[in-house]
Amino acid sequence: MRKKSLRFRLLVTEGVVLAIFFTLVAIILEKGFLDSAEQALRDRLQVQVYTLLSAAKLNESGELVMPPSLPEPRFGTPGSGLYGFIQQAKKNMVWRSQSAIGLEEMLEPVELSAGKSEFVIVKHHRYAVHSDVILKSTNGMEREFIFTVTEDIRFVSTQIEHLRNVLRIWLLVIGVTLIFIQFVLLRWSLKPLRNIVDDLNAVDKGHKNLLNGYYATELAGLASNLNAFIVHERAHLDRYRNNLADLAHSLKTPLAILQGCIESFSDNKETVREQLSRMNQIIEYQLQKAAAKAELKAVKNIDICQVIMKIKASLDKVYLDKGIHFDLSIPEQHLIYYEEGDLYEIIGNLMDNACKWCHHSVKVTVDINQRKNRRNFSVLLQIEDDGPGIPVEKYNEILKRGIRADENIHGHGIGVTVVYEIVNLLSGTLEGGTSTSLGGMRWRVYLP
Repeated sequence: MRKKSLRFRLLVTEGVVLAIFFTLVAIILEKGFLDSAEQALRDRLQVQVYTLLSAAKLNESGELVMPPSLPEPRFGTPGSGLYGFIQQAKKNMVWRSQSAIGLEEMLEPVELSAGKSEFVIVKHHRYAVHSDVILKSTNGMEREFIFTVTEDIRFVSTQIEHLRNVLRIWLLVIGVTLIFIQFVLLRWSLKPLRNIVDDLNAVDKGHKNLLNGYYATELAGLASNLNAFIVHERAHLDRYRNNLADLAHSLKTPLAILQGCIESFSDNKETVREQLSRMNQIIEYQLQKAAAKAELKAVKNIDICQVIMKIKASLDKVYLDKGIHFDLSIPEQHLIYYEEGDLYEIIGNLMDNACKWCHHSVKVTVDINQRKNRRNFSVLLQIEDDGPGIPVEKYNEILKRGIRADENIHGHGIGVTVVYEIVNLLSGTLEGGTSTSLGGMRWRVYLP
């Protein structure tokens, strides 16, 4: 599992937290058990002190008398681990149990007030209870003694060690079980993220268009933003592809004219210069169009009639062998406020298509101040030909980029699409139909 994996990081973090938690739990439990064991030992030693007190007698001369055997048999067994001592207050030891015979002196002098007890750990790792009591003989004589009962620490340490071993085993088992449960829960919790990753991979490989799965509420916004980003990037890419296609299509006519001028270059210098200038304008226009983030704005007044005449002169050279007759019904001059490149794209593409499809005749008409669908338009441009026309059911199809009415005719199938896109950007209307005068195709362009 990679270190950058979110699941790996969460598992490691939770493993560390669990390890710290169980360590603290073990320490707390061990300390609590130790306190409990020491308290139990203290109570037991205090009982043994009471046992010695019940057996101790003070004779008439004030001397301590202890019976040869005690109720607790461990006091009479050497090395049993339970030892009893009686010390006269501020004086020497006066009695020790048989279990303590042979042991070196192990008690330090203890100073207590009468009736007090103390629980301590003495040397040689033993617990001890000291009790200061006053004994009275039958004749009323009193003596102060300190009764001490000690027991080896191994009683408590054995229990602590046993508890420690049990804790290690069970905490380890619980820890491993919890980590496994956390692993399963993490897989389930992170499944929505894996779903998004899988869907992104599917989008990247082209198997999906968008993130269209059912995601957690917290990830819905992320999926929506990613979808918006994907749509934006695709639109951006399509836009550049379309602009490149438009550029190639726009350069097609000037290149054809230049091709026709090769054979007699000296007689067509002006035409070559004009077409090279036109190609440069086309390139500048398409680059500006590709970089634009909103619809292009008009920059100056353009004479639409002059644009038509220039395009006609170019098409006369391109389709010289066809001998096309142009019928121009246009005013001498009419200025409109549009981008020059837009007009060349619209008029050039439609006139070029008319020349391509016609038999012999192309008609171009410009009408001023026309009204259509309750809207006023400054210009109505009509381009007609006497060709075979286009079936009505194909009008919508040819507006799609790359679709041609006849696949046998050479072309890229983007000319009318370019016109349609530009006219829409200019808030105009493009209509296709059948020419009543020539019988072929008729295109109407309404420009506001």
